[in-house]
Amino acid sequence: MYHKTMPYRIFSIINNVLLTILSLLCLLPLYHLLMVSLSASAPANAGLVTFWPIGFTLEAYAKTFANSNFLSSLWVSVERTLLGTGLALIVNTIAAYALSKETRVFRARNIYLWYFVITMLFSGGLIPGYILILKLGLMNTLLALILPGLVAVFNIILLLNFFRTVPKDLEEAAFIDGAGHLQTFIKIYLPVSVPVIATVSLFMMVGHWNSYFDGIIYIRDAEKLPLATFMQTIIVQADMSKLDPEAVANLSQRTIRASQIFISALPILLVYPFLQRYFVTGIVVGAVKE
Repeated sequence: MYHKTMPYRIFSIINNVLLTILSLLCLLPLYHLLMVSLSASAPANAGLVTFWPIGFTLEAYAKTFANSNFLSSLWVSVERTLLGTGLALIVNTIAAYALSKETRVFRARNIYLWYFVITMLFSGGLIPGYILILKLGLMNTLLALILPGLVAVFNIILLLNFFRTVPKDLEEAAFIDGAGHLQTFIKIYLPVSVPVIATVSLFMMVGHWNSYFDGIIYIRDAEKLPLATFMQTIIVQADMSKLDPEAVANLSQRTIRASQIFISALPILLVYPFLQRYFVTGIVVGAVKE
């Protein structure tokens, strides 16, 4: 067998070692942040914390969760991620189902497909997008963070290519039994497309959770900022005005930032293990066109 040959074994060892090193390089900074957030202020300020907390305390997390602005931003991000991912899945899967049909079934398929693809290459730009949101009266609302990115052409392409791999016999059998396109889509295509749907869901969730720039543009009130935008204002811009004065007085900025960064990264870290088993299948099958 090929996998038992010496070159393959050497490749496997080297590959595993390199992947392990890369994994540690990704995890160690987050682990260090956790240790800093669990340490007392003095050693954290002095830079003495490395791989173990010094003066273990949960005071940073207590003060962080006592900050009303942080909690409201966390809730806005949860709402945005859930609502944005759900709406985008509905829109993108329906579009992909229609575009996966042959031209004899959907005659305008190529026209719509190129219409979508062109948007991947050209866009209206930042100013027209801002004016559009302003004229629609969506400024300072949750919809301003969701609607502009509702249609993701890359995800539609992954979905439609996956839908093309679904055996036509299943669809024809459903039509013979009297099912329409909507029933076929819900009862045939969606159940067998779990890998690619989980993959694009992960893309959408990470995108919504980590997006901060649109919050800077469209949101004016501090209590309506998504968490990523809130973190950007206090870390990059060093604007501590959004923290409670008591929290600033009792904790070092470094400890506060470490606890907030870790909390903001935690939801995606918890979700990813449940979706990662579908990731490779969804990407490979969805990216290959028969």
